[in-house]
Amino acid sequence: MSVYLLPVAYTLFAWWFSTGAILYLNGLPRRTHPWTMLAATVLLGVALVGLAATRDDVRVTGAYLAFTCALMVWAWQEIAFLLGYVTGPRRTPCPRGSTGWRRAGFALQTLLHHELALVVLGLAVFALTWGGANPTGLLTFAIFWVMRQSAKLNVFLGVRNLSESFLPPHLAYLQTYFRRAPMNALFPVSVAVSSWLAVELWQAAAAHGIGAFDATTLTFAGTLLSLAILEHWFMVLPLPSQALWNWGLRSRATGPPA
Repeated sequence: MSVYLLPVAYTLFAWWFSTGAILYLNGLPRRTHPWTMLAATVLLGVALVGLAATRDDVRVTGAYLAFTCALMVWAWQEIAFLLGYVTGPRRTPCPRGSTGWRRAGFALQTLLHHELALVVLGLAVFALTWGGANPTGLLTFAIFWVMRQSAKLNVFLGVRNLSESFLPPHLAYLQTYFRRAPMNALFPVSVAVSSWLAVELWQAAAAHGIGAFDATTLTFAGTLLSLAILEHWFMVLPLPSQALWNWGLRSRATGPPA
């Protein structure tokens, strides 16, 4: 049973703690941000080396290490975006009256560098892990990427909860590209497809005769995808999801950025 419970617990903790830690670091005075970015970049290098080193490691520890490394790669782009270092060429509010493809084009300009960074990181993870016996890192990054793209599109098209409080003051202009609505046409498709994939992953993880390594990898993937689906539901249900990370937002109350 521990082959399932431990990866679930580890993923839950990593999801909760890493999100809160990034929010906390982002809320510190601006003078600390270059140091945060430097530390994150060092960890990115370590993570990429770790993915290469574990590409053929089919021990249970290999799955944990690859999962952690992929999480660190993803954390780099989250930090780079929230600190404002890797966003896009457009850093102003959406022009009034913008609709349709014009609004979409403006929105893409605010995220263009961020999206390109995601492509580069994804290609790096792919190159370092493809063909190896340990797919944990690649699977982890792929779930992060696909579900984050889905979340961005849903926020753009319209959801009830936009989580504006997670945005730092220097990215407040991004709120003007969001749309508040009870739901949008993409949301049920996103949730239905991802839920079906999650069921497939959980069934594969629980298959009779599966080895400890494969069970661990699939449990990581199933748990991570399930949490991403939960985050999607947070966007449309009247739930105080922000309370999970209030501790990470406390750094913003310590005083004005400096």
